[in-house]
Parts: sequence; C-alpha cells; structure tokens
Amino acid sequence: MMKNFVTLLLFSLLLASTACKNEFDKLRATGDVKLLTKKSLEYYEKGDYSKAQSLFELIMPSLKGQNILEEISYKYAYTHFFQKNYGSANFYFKNFATTFANSPLREDAEFQAAYSDYKQSPTFRLDQDNSMKAIEGFQYFTNNFPESKRVKECNKLIDEMRHKMEQKAYDEGTLYYNLSNYQASIQVFENLLKDFPETSNAEDIRFLILKAQYEFAKNSIYEKQLDRFKLVLEKYKDFKDKYPSSRHQKDAENYLKIANNKIKEFNNVRHQNQSSRS
Repeated sequence: MMKNFVTLLLFSLLLASTACKNEFDKLRATGDVKLLTKKSLEYYEKGDYSKAQSLFELIMPSLKGQNILEEISYKYAYTHFFQKNYGSANFYFKNFATTFANSPLREDAEFQAAYSDYKQSPTFRLDQDNSMKAIEGFQYFTNNFPESKRVKECNKLIDEMRHKMEQKAYDEGTLYYNLSNYQASIQVFENLLKDFPETSNAEDIRFLILKAQYEFAKNSIYEKQLDRFKLVLEKYKDFKDKYPSSRHQKDAENYLKIANNKIKEFNNVRHQNQSSRS
C-alpha cells in the first residue's frame, strides 16, 4: 500500500512538473512582449531567477528604446548573480553601467560588478587573478563614488583580499626556501615587501631574506661564495637597521659572524696567492 502511495505521489509530481513546463513553454512561444515582460518580473520577484532570465533574454531585443529596458537589464544582471554565475554577472553589471551611465542604478551595478569578482576570489593557496580584478573594481568604485555608503565596505574587502594575496606570497617564499631554491625565495620575499609594505610580518620576512641569502651563499660553488657572502652582510644591515632589538637578533648575528669569517678566509687566500705570484 505504502509503495503504491509513493508511486502515485511521484507520478502526480511529475505530471505537475510537466504541466508547469508546458505552461512556461507556451508562455515563451506567445511572442507577446507585454505579457512576457509582466511574467518575467513576476518570476523575478518570486525568486525564480532561471525563468525570469529566460524571459528577459526573449524580450530585451524588443525593448530597445523603451524606458523599461533599464530595469530589465539591471535585473537580468542580478539573475546571473543570484544563480552564482559570477563571471556572467560581472560582465552584465559592467555592461549595464556602460549602457545606462546616467542611471541611478549605476552605482549599485558598479559595486556588484566588483563584488562578483570578489565572490570568485579563491582560497589564498590558488591563483589570485579574480582577487586582483576585484581590488581594481572596488578601487574604481571608490574613485567614482567617493561619497557612497559602500566605500567603507569596499575598503574592508580590499584589505581582505590583499591579506589573502600577501599570505599566498609568504607561503610561496617559504616553499621555495624549504625546497632549497634560496634565490627564488629571496626574490619572492623582497617583492612581497614592495607590494605589501604595511605587512605585519615584515620583521620575519626580512630575517628570512637574510637566512635565505646565507644558505644561498653557503651552498654556492666556491667561485661565487665570496660575492654571495658579501650580500649576507648587506641583508644583515637591512635587517639590523629596521629591527635593532629583534627576537631573531642572536641568529642574525650568527649569520653575520660566519659570513665575515668566510670573507676573511677568501681574502687571506687571495692575499697568499698574490704573495706567491710575487
């Protein structure tokens, strides 16, 4: 009995779904722009964004030159956003802002274009291209709408994504160090300091640059060690000047001591060779 009831229920739901589908298909086939416009807005207000989007696409070409096209185009962009098609949403919000440059809805569209990129911003371990695009979008928004109530939110989201990009760079530099690719590690860390001068990790990063330079010099072929140990002295000076009371000071001074001793050894060998030739 229960099995028959479930079967009957599923069959009824299927019939209802088919009937609704047929009704929607019939609506699409009417070609009645006025009716389709009315129904598309009804679907939108009910949150049925898939059907609203389908009808919007049918009627927009016929609404050119009409005032209602502005509202339809704006809501059409939102149907993509609400269905989490953020790449398309970004495109259509930008398109709206360009097409309806004098619209009071433009401010929201510009924000939503950047926010759509923000929604595509992945974890810091992955490529941050969308984060960069979102930052550019939010900066564009704040420049064009400096009095907007959303400027504060834009700045907060920019800080969030910059922190994510900073974390990615820090992990990348650490990974290169752990893989003994010290030269790449130094480059990544130095770029990090240029791109994020306000980073709270600056002290640790400068120490890691010094440490990586020391390891790079120590593991270099003999002919290149002298010049690279001299660079250890430069990295130490940069570190010491900025953090004279660092918690890393003891280790930093140890690298300095070793580097100085190595340089003295090279100079002694060079002096002996010169004396021998004389």
